[in-house]
Amino acid sequence: MGLSVLLAALTGCGASEPVPEQATVAGEGETTYPLVVENCGQEVTFDAAPQRVVSLDQGSTEILLSLGLEDRMVGTASWTDPVRENLAEANDQVPRLAEEAPTYEVVLGTEPDFVTASFGRHFAQGGVAERNRFADTGIETYLSPTDCDGGTSINAGGTRTNPLTVDSLYREIRELAQIFDVQSSGEELISDLEERRQAALDGVDASDSSLAFWFADLRTPYIAGGLGSANLLATEAGATNAFADLDDDWPATTWEAFVERDPDVIVLGDLSRERWPGDQLEEKIDFLQTDPVTRDLTAVQEERFIALHGAELNPSVRMIDGLEALADGLRSFEETR
Repeated sequence: MGLSVLLAALTGCGASEPVPEQATVAGEGETTYPLVVENCGQEVTFDAAPQRVVSLDQGSTEILLSLGLEDRMVGTASWTDPVRENLAEANDQVPRLAEEAPTYEVVLGTEPDFVTASFGRHFAQGGVAERNRFADTGIETYLSPTDCDGGTSINAGGTRTNPLTVDSLYREIRELAQIFDVQSSGEELISDLEERRQAALDGVDASDSSLAFWFADLRTPYIAGGLGSANLLATEAGATNAFADLDDDWPATTWEAFVERDPDVIVLGDLSRERWPGDQLEEKIDFLQTDPVTRDLTAVQEERFIALHGAELNPSVRMIDGLEALADGLRSFEETR
């Protein structure tokens, strides 16, 4: 298209009781069962490592696959993008229950003993099933700490009060590794992610750049607020999120407000789904360059776009991929100034 669009390259637990049966600290040694994990305001008890797990989101799926647990997985769901390339072979071994959220009956049909999710909407009323409904049938559940603030799920209607940090992602990896008794795999994954994170940030100076992250929707754009995963990408790179004053992870705004913020760089969600107009990268760029409200923005005129996959804008292992692509894009723009 002749555009300077940079596409991303795919390349503490609670203690058990009584004390003699205390669980091993996450990341150290072997797990001692029963294991009690404090998870988003709930205590979840594991008498043994789960053998049949369903993952309700791409983010949680890719963590489990990264831990080498594909032989324990009996179903996945809610995909926004193709699986990360290095996980494709393992993912081929796992049934996909649905592209979006599966029904409760479909999940039960896999006879799981454990269900994980990145987003709490699956465990909310109107979602797949509330956590107590799974518990009533002897199925333990786990919600990513990245979606939890003060014991409340952000994606299930809660409000984030503290900015998301990469530590929440690392906590999820450590806790799942402990639950499945694969701590060494968890620590290796965290070490790799942290090494890549540090390398991505090396030499990046975006302190004079403001970014706006547009995830989806042409009419009322969903942009990144100041406390979620996309804002974390901006702050990690030293840049300013143009909508940092908004608390929601992905609030809806207007194009007039977008133009008023006048971001230096626009980060575009390149979604493989086709749920709404504007999910696709090309649709977003075409809109920005032709709409009379947005076409005169300096960032649009100079084609200062960086494209990230949807999974890279969500709090998951792919967030590090997003950081690498964002940092590469910002370096490139600095070189052309």
